[in-house]
Amino acid sequence: MFNEADDYQEIRDAVRGLCRQFPDEYFRTVDEQKAYPEKFVDALMEAGWLAAMIPEEYGGTGLGLAAATVIMEEINRSGGNAGAVHGQMYNMGTLLRNGSKVQKEKYLPRIAAGKLRIQSMAVTEPTTGTDTTKIKTTAVKKDGRYVVNGQKVWISRVQHSDLMILLARTTPLVEVKKKSEGMSIFIVDLKQAIGRGLTVRPIPNLVNHETNELFFEDLEIPEENLIGEEGRGFKYILDGLNAERTLIAAECIGDGYWFIERARKYANERIVFDRPIGKNQGVQFPIADAFIEVEAANLMRFEAARRFDAHQDCGAQANMAKYLAAKASWEAANVCMQTHGGFGFANEYDIERKFRETRLYQVAPISTNLIYAYVAEHILGLPRSF
Repeated sequence: MFNEADDYQEIRDAVRGLCRQFPDEYFRTVDEQKAYPEKFVDALMEAGWLAAMIPEEYGGTGLGLAAATVIMEEINRSGGNAGAVHGQMYNMGTLLRNGSKVQKEKYLPRIAAGKLRIQSMAVTEPTTGTDTTKIKTTAVKKDGRYVVNGQKVWISRVQHSDLMILLARTTPLVEVKKKSEGMSIFIVDLKQAIGRGLTVRPIPNLVNHETNELFFEDLEIPEENLIGEEGRGFKYILDGLNAERTLIAAECIGDGYWFIERARKYANERIVFDRPIGKNQGVQFPIADAFIEVEAANLMRFEAARRFDAHQDCGAQANMAKYLAAKASWEAANVCMQTHGGFGFANEYDIERKFRETRLYQVAPISTNLIYAYVAEHILGLPRSF
């Protein structure tokens, strides 16, 4: 490994030890079967890693976002795909920061004990995309319950989650002063909802990433499942999205280091024209360049996590960390593929699998162009472009 020991070395060593029980062959088979890494996720839960951010009083270990990002990084750095579990981390933040004492006491101990999964968040819609303030899914209060109607898309891990965070409009857009007002978030018990007002339709995709379309038709949600105050859901969701982007940045950094290590090792071992190919500057310089970019992204990841844990505004840092890390990991993926030549396309080397996985983060959970727009408007003071 490239990095010297840091404040999280104990966590790194423990997560790496667990990941060694799930070698490349395991994830390769899961990918080939378009399956979910159930045994791996169970092992993470049993070891307490997915309860890392839950306070000790509820049975967790009380770690911050920075430590959570290290867990995600090490999963990807070990050849796995943290996309199967990262929802538990950022959804946890939404419940921890905005949930009531009753909600925390009801859910957190069971999540910490591995009896409940809160892997899914339903925000994106097919006609609005990232223009979240124009969502059309509604939740109308009636007789102590909320009745939900609408549609969501690209909602991941629904089939492997017990609870889902849902964003819906509780006040019509035409009745609010600001378009960011009038939306609320809810905890949805998926076991109760599916087949009783909620229909789930899987979306086959390039990456083995479980994601779905959701259709709500008069789904009833108990009033006590409202998180925080009605109408303030957009504000609450932003907090969770900052955590999500920082966690994704860490996963990309893990991927970046994985690609660089594979390229470095192969460049030292592969002999062509009676010399290791890594002796050629045309091979070694791109690997060095990729490493520099990943190291730089790593610094921004920790700055975003530090600000989040300190309850400081971290929107800019979270967006920039995600941008830098996604870019660095994709460049490292291309360098690794190029270094291996034809062998990079062979399934047994696992590069093509990780290549597909890391490509996703140029697009989601927020596209590169929207990060540019955020930085231009909110940091540089340029006119709003949309």
